[in-house]
Amino acid sequence: MPIQMLRSSATRKFKLIAGKVWSKATSYSTKAGGRLEGKVALITGGASGLGKATAREFINHGSKVIIADNNSELGSQVADELGDPAHFVKCDVAVEAQIEHAVETAIACHGKLDIMYNNAGITGPSFPPSIVDLDLNEFDQERSQDYNLGGA
Repeated sequence: MPIQMLRSSATRKFKLIAGKVWSKATSYSTKAGGRLEGKVALITGGASGLGKATAREFINHGSKVIIADNNSELGSQVADELGDPAHFVKCDVAVEAQIEHAVETAIACHGKLDIMYNNAGITGPSFPPSIVDLDLNEFDQERSQDYNLGGA
């Protein structure tokens, strides 16, 4: 029960913070006269979390979005959900050739690429039910650096 309460609290805090960030971003964009209107954005890690929320907001402000994500099923589903302004391309940001392909796809679909939003990243092992069960040997530092540093 305590871990569920912790997760629930973390989810509420995440939503609160994300809402504040987007309300500020929205007010800046509105004041700036719709700076995203007509832009083409490539968003890595765009199939879930902040990447998905960013894709939705960019579209709400007039952008076309390429969702680049390693999860083909979820990425395609999100692109369908977001409609015509969204397109999905499978992309593992730790593989340079796939990043190149994602950029080429954006240009092929829309004739240009204005914004590269590097959101993809990974963390260590999933949080266990108890800190006692945490095994730091499961943490793959090289893989984490490939995604979080190399992918940016």
